[in-house]
Amino acid sequence: MSHDIVIRGGTVVDGSGGEPFQADIAIDGDQITGIGIVKEKGNEEIQADGLHVSPGFIDLHTHLDAQIGWDPHVTSVTWHGVTTALLGNCGVTFAPCKPADREFLAGMMETVEDIPKQAILHGLSWDWESYGGYLDALEALGPSINIAGLVGHCATRFYVMGERAVEEPATEDEIRQIAELAGQSVKEGAIGFSTNRLPQHRLPDGRSIPGTFADRSELRAVAKEVGKYGGIMQTVSDFREFDEEMELIADEARLSKGALFSSAVEMGTDRLNEKVSAMRDEGLNVTSVTVPRSGGGVGGLATNNFFRTPSWIELRKHDLEGRLKMIRDVDFRAKLVNEVKDQGEQMIAATRNWYWMGNDARPCYTQASDQSLMAMAKAAGEHPVETWLRLTDESDGKALFHMRGFNVNLDNLAELITKDWAMPGLGDAGAHVSQMIDSGWSTFILSHWHRDTGVYSLAEAVRRISAVPAGVLGIQDRGTLAVGKRADINVFDISNLAERMPEIVNDFPFGAPRFIQRAVGYKNTICNGKVLLRDDELTGTTAGRVLRSRQAG
Repeated sequence: MSHDIVIRGGTVVDGSGGEPFQADIAIDGDQITGIGIVKEKGNEEIQADGLHVSPGFIDLHTHLDAQIGWDPHVTSVTWHGVTTALLGNCGVTFAPCKPADREFLAGMMETVEDIPKQAILHGLSWDWESYGGYLDALEALGPSINIAGLVGHCATRFYVMGERAVEEPATEDEIRQIAELAGQSVKEGAIGFSTNRLPQHRLPDGRSIPGTFADRSELRAVAKEVGKYGGIMQTVSDFREFDEEMELIADEARLSKGALFSSAVEMGTDRLNEKVSAMRDEGLNVTSVTVPRSGGGVGGLATNNFFRTPSWIELRKHDLEGRLKMIRDVDFRAKLVNEVKDQGEQMIAATRNWYWMGNDARPCYTQASDQSLMAMAKAAGEHPVETWLRLTDESDGKALFHMRGFNVNLDNLAELITKDWAMPGLGDAGAHVSQMIDSGWSTFILSHWHRDTGVYSLAEAVRRISAVPAGVLGIQDRGTLAVGKRADINVFDISNLAERMPEIVNDFPFGAPRFIQRAVGYKNTICNGKVLLRDDELTGTTAGRVLRSRQAG
């Protein structure tokens, strides 16, 4: 007798939070069939001596809804050990959708999530109307990893109310229809429902997206209907009304199978902890996700994230080679500098939170406040724009700057992510593609928060990015390593695990740009018993599945 795959001699971190142990793992088909001493040979043998073996990682917050249409390998998350991704966050989805509303939903996704509208319209089949039909379309694409989805408030509300969905309150009958449509979507396979209450998330015409100002009674009605079919609620809250929004999240958890929300240290860890701990003491299933490093954009000569004056705007019109030539022209460089200087303090204020990501293979996300671009400029006797240009010139245009917007204080972040309800994630993969790249969050957890700082033990780090998110989604056959579970597995070298520097590529439809970020240290990633990645490179295998709600079977 032989097995399809045997992983030999690795240190198993099984996702349960228990102590790692040495064992072999046997895989047959898509299941784990043995853990311990495996005497039989494998048709493929993976030597894991000196390496760690964990469950595949589960990403609770992506916007891969569009990208999966032309990139079934859903890079960059698949370079970072992710074997299951949740789509449909933040209320913005492509289903349910009447044929006449496709352009509206595509335009909304462009302005909210920076996914090009034309890529969306031409890169997806759009052969669905219901949410179940959308999941069928994803299944036909043959994704490389497992995909689960939330049905979005924007699409659901627009389906019922049309143009009135944007700014008008729903009638009692419309609330009933919205809730029933959300429940039907869960019956058809959605894991739950997502809503977005941030006014700054806008349509192309500048209005806030549908559902932003929906009465909380509408969301409670949705939660009740979604809860009938075992669905969860995901909420992006406007915490300016902190107590009211936290009570809404509690009610969503009471009425459904669980509430998932986004957090950041700027909201106040203590007051968040007080509220969420009380919910969990009540027995409510409430979990938050947060970016496990400072969240924000990435800027450099290859992007359009830099200073805004006429000469800098002119610079944007050229390709990278042309831009590099222009900043090396003495006269034009002087214009770039002087125009920023003429704008005064306001133009450079943001550079207090801009950080050079270094010139090593591994980007630096952990500089102290006295290492900002502004601080570097002061130490060098330069203006921040001069330091930006110097570092860019010296790197032949490759220098990148991390533009921190939230979770700015890493000491405070360490406090937040060690709360039992706060999980690392929120990488936003597939969104803001030319502005930011946090798809490597799982690698950062293992390399920084475990190996480099010891904030997490390895067992706890793995538990928080595998078993816990599996529990949030109600996925019972993944997230831990045990006989009978699905064979979603990572084999990695913790001593060398790291992200690589982000880079801009133009591989979206119509040549649209996006950031990608690779990793090193992953010996193998296995999804449903098939080797997805070997020695940090994707194999081309597409063995993923669409994971539908239990109600849908």
